[in-house]
Order: sequence, then C-alpha cells, then structure tokens
Amino acid sequence: MSARINIARPASGGYTPDPHGFGNSRPSAGYRAANPDDPVEKLRTFARTVEDYVDIYSQPLKPHLPAIGRFLIVGTFLEDSWRIVTQWGDQLWYLQRHRHFPWGISHFFLIINVITMLIGSGAVISKKYSEYAVGGLLGVVIVQAFGYGLIFDLNFFLRNLSVIGGLLMVFTDSMYTRKKIFAGLPTLSENDRKKYFLLAGRVLLIFLFIGFILRGQWSIARVFVSIIGLAACIMVAVGFKAKWSAGFLVIMLSIFNVFINNFWSIHSAHPQRDFLKYDFFQTLSIVGGLILLVNMGPGGLSVDEKKKTY
Repeated sequence: MSARINIARPASGGYTPDPHGFGNSRPSAGYRAANPDDPVEKLRTFARTVEDYVDIYSQPLKPHLPAIGRFLIVGTFLEDSWRIVTQWGDQLWYLQRHRHFPWGISHFFLIINVITMLIGSGAVISKKYSEYAVGGLLGVVIVQAFGYGLIFDLNFFLRNLSVIGGLLMVFTDSMYTRKKIFAGLPTLSENDRKKYFLLAGRVLLIFLFIGFILRGQWSIARVFVSIIGLAACIMVAVGFKAKWSAGFLVIMLSIFNVFINNFWSIHSAHPQRDFLKYDFFQTLSIVGGLILLVNMGPGGLSVDEKKKTY
C-alpha cells in the first residue's frame, strides 16, 4: 500500500483540542463550591447544627406532640363551657337584656353550646370522630360570634380566625390517621385535601399575632417583637422553614400568654379577669394548632416542599 494514514499531529498551527470552536473559553458561571469563610455559609452551617441538635433532643417529645396539640386546641372550648355553667345567671341576663333573646331561647342557646363544646372537645382529645367534632366546634365559634354580637369586634374576629385555623389543623391531623373521610369528593385525592386544609390552617393561625400587633401601646420592645413575630408568621404562611418558625411562635406566644394574659393575678371580682382568662385559653388553642403544624409539617403547598422537588 503506497498511501498511509498519518496520525501524527500537524506540524503547523499547533494542536487544537476543539477544532470546531464549540468550547467556551470564558470561566464557568455554574456551581461553585461553598466558601467556608462566607458569613452566609457560616450562618447556614450554624442553623443546620442547631436543627440537628433540636432533632436529637426533641425525639422523646415528638410522639406526644399530637396529643398535646389537640388538648391545647380544645382548651378554650372547655373553659368556655365551665364559664357558662358557673355563670349561668349572668349569661342568661346578658342574652335576654342586651341581645334580646326570648326566655327559653336563651336557655336553649346556652345548653346547645355547652353540650356541643364538651362532646366535641372530648372527641378531639380521644381522636374519635374528629371530623364531626371539628364541624361542631366550628359551628359553636360562628354561632357565638353572632349570638353575643361580637362578629364586628376586630380583636375577637382575628382571634377566632386563628382558632378556626387550629381546628383545621386537627381536621388535617385526623386525615393523616384515616385513609378516607369524604367519599363524595372524587375530584380531589386524599393528599390534595391535606395540602389545601394545611394551607388554610397555616394562614389562619397567624391572625392572632396580627391582632396583637394592631392593639396596645407601642414601644421599642414591642416594635422589635412585632417585626420578629411578623417575619415568623410570614414564614409559617408560605411554608418556609415552617416547623422552626412555628416552634419559635409556640415559645413566643407561650411567654406572651403567661406575662400578658395573667388572669390569676387579678382579683376574682374584677371584670377584667374574665377577659384575660378568655384571651389566655384562646392563645393556648392557637399554640396547640402550631404544635400540630410542627408535628405534621407544612404540607405540599409550601416553599419547604417545593425545595425538595427542585
């Protein structure tokens, strides 16, 4: 064979590893290794370390979180039942004199409220027929708002929105333990219903803190607490680091509840005592809803869940 293939590199022009010019001579702008000296990276590392330690030391408490959350949520209904029974005469006088309830209707109104709250609270705590119990307690919240004429009271309205959010968390928690509740909704899967109820519960839970921001006298400490608390509320609503922000709100609201709604320090004959007691137990109910959120997580419609996907 007279002709042979020359596999040697050309002598002129030099070797070109990319003869067609497809290579990129510019430095890559893609993924870069994290700089351990970066302050943001240090903060992320510290946050991950704290999360790991919290996970380790909170393990013994985690199995009991659903029971604690459920009990706290119905605390306001149990206290309300006790208050109606122990102040029966005052309740009748208010309904008949100020709300113009006819005699007999006022009695029926109070009896139905007490029975529904006691049975519903017991069902929520025992995790029996939770969906029906939540429906009954929701009815009590709505009926009392109109019956006592407090539907247009902004503070009452915001607080009760948060209580409704706590009840939705109970409803969602019951959906986690039962495979099928609604047979008449074929268009939505079980997971879809959980996502939407969790989203509604998360959003409604934060209205209590909005009410806290809107009322009271302002101070530097109050501004500082309001900014931090509002940031945590937004994180809960959008589902970003929802477990940790909900845990922070649990601690924050618990401290606030003990020092601000300290009804036990007021004389039993003082009219302010009942209002503080009412606020105290309602705040406990919202804390219970946040505890359930810590236990269940924010659900599918959240930033945390989307971060897992992408």
